[in-house]
Amino acid sequence: MTQLMNSLGFWNSSATRHTPVEDVQGIFTGSLVAALGLYLLASAGLLTGSTAGIAFLLHYALGVNFGLAFFLLNVPFFYLSWRQLGPAFTIKTFIAIGLTAVISNVQTQFFTISGMNPAWGALSGGLLLGYGLLALYRHRASLGGVGILGVWMQERFGIRAGLVQLTIDMGVLAAAFLITPPTTVIYSVLGAVVLNLFIAINHRSDRYVAL
Repeated sequence: MTQLMNSLGFWNSSATRHTPVEDVQGIFTGSLVAALGLYLLASAGLLTGSTAGIAFLLHYALGVNFGLAFFLLNVPFFYLSWRQLGPAFTIKTFIAIGLTAVISNVQTQFFTISGMNPAWGALSGGLLLGYGLLALYRHRASLGGVGILGVWMQERFGIRAGLVQLTIDMGVLAAAFLITPPTTVIYSVLGAVVLNLFIAINHRSDRYVAL
């Protein structure tokens, strides 16, 4: 019984290590919450940054399936992840990206949102996506793309992952001016700021030691 409880994370004798079962629930939960955040942003007609933002642009401009575009855009970043962050991080990130892509495609079969105020969509969608990413980061995973780069730069140079993401996200959203109305981009910037400040404040290696 004690061994079972330890494997589930209760009374874990090594508090600085997540058990495999803890990783499974963390990655699944993080992917589910992140997919919900992406859906709220999409329901408000907004974008986000990183590879998700590029996938949104392709979806809005060309009608490309968001989940498929999101997955394929992340493939090149796996090389950096494998070389710099290790096989375990890469495999868990691959699983998280796949789960988020699948959940993003199927969740509308279970519920739909008919309308969303863009300001509320930016705030709630940005926060939910931030919560999902935070859960993934704390279980040594990410949603790929800039998330991989951000985690690597925080571990290598001490630069906050959230600030790295925010800088690059602003570039992606600036490109959105070419295909979306200015008000959409402004609200999308609000969502990106909410998301990345949440990550920058809450994801600090000097405060959270579990791996």
